[in-house]
Amino acid sequence: MNFNALQLAIRFPAWLSPEVIPGLPFRWYGIMYIFAFGTAFLLYRHQIKERNFPMTGEQLSSFFTWGIVSLILGARIFYAFVYEDALNYLFRPWLIFWPFRDGQFTGFQGMSYHGGAIGLILSMVIYAKVNKFDLRELGDMYAASVPLGYTFGRLGNFINGELYGRITASPIGFIFPNGGIAPWDRDFERIRTDAIQMGIVPIEEGGMGMLNYPRHPSQLYEMIMEGIVLWAVIWFFRKRKPFKGFLLSLYLCGYGLVRFVIEYFREPDSIMGYPLDFARTNLPTALYHPLLSFSTGQIFCFIMILYGLGYAYIASRMPDSKALYIYPSHEEVSEAGKNEKAAMRNQRRKMRNKLR
Repeated sequence: MNFNALQLAIRFPAWLSPEVIPGLPFRWYGIMYIFAFGTAFLLYRHQIKERNFPMTGEQLSSFFTWGIVSLILGARIFYAFVYEDALNYLFRPWLIFWPFRDGQFTGFQGMSYHGGAIGLILSMVIYAKVNKFDLRELGDMYAASVPLGYTFGRLGNFINGELYGRITASPIGFIFPNGGIAPWDRDFERIRTDAIQMGIVPIEEGGMGMLNYPRHPSQLYEMIMEGIVLWAVIWFFRKRKPFKGFLLSLYLCGYGLVRFVIEYFREPDSIMGYPLDFARTNLPTALYHPLLSFSTGQIFCFIMILYGLGYAYIASRMPDSKALYIYPSHEEVSEAGKNEKAAMRNQRRKMRNKLR
């Protein structure tokens, strides 16, 4: 069916700006990170209390502090070396965390989810080993806490008008402020021709022949599916997990699968394109994503799914793998210890009596 998609597309709200207060270096994206960390922290603390898990408030604060630092470091370093000019940072590594671009404060622009996940998992492994916690339990409670906080990060991407999806003729397409294609782009003529044939009529803006097209709001797709829906599923299973480590494996596989599918609606990075391409085509990535062409994000998500399956297999076969929902209180542990000592004394007494 041929129709003018702009008659159905949704205009990005003009009042929604990345800056909280224009002219000041405070952006909604940074505030969303604060909401994300705060939400995850409160959900983690709730699980500790309802399970009577033996972790003090001081230990929890330390655990989350190192987790946040590791997440930010991993996310930024991974993005810099995978999605940007790695050689530039190799000889000038301080630029990875330099918050200024062209004389303006921009903060840490460019964060990779997969890099952040790697950093967080490494910090969790080290913390569990040093403080003698069960890694599987720490990971399960993280898995039931992180996804809901993740929704704020994707909302921040939406407010920034970044990481938008491919051009679409669907009525849920958004006209993003920075979603246009300039005439000097090498794919400009092809995209314009193919889009018009699909019934997608662009609008001109910017005074330089800039054409803007409706885009899939892939940030909102991710916010709903990878955040709210995935969190609800994991939260439901937190009291029903069959073995320790199940929730973390469920999160790794669930996120990897959902993100893999949503990547078909999201435009790949212009530099990376499709690193793994079994259906090579000259069609522009802004319009098409063949099923057998895989983006960088999809490759990492596939690895993530494999890791989740492998982790589930190992965790379910480790000693003491049976799930324990409620941990005994200190009084119950002390009483159990006293009873065990009394039983051992009685056994020794009986042995002595037999020897006599």
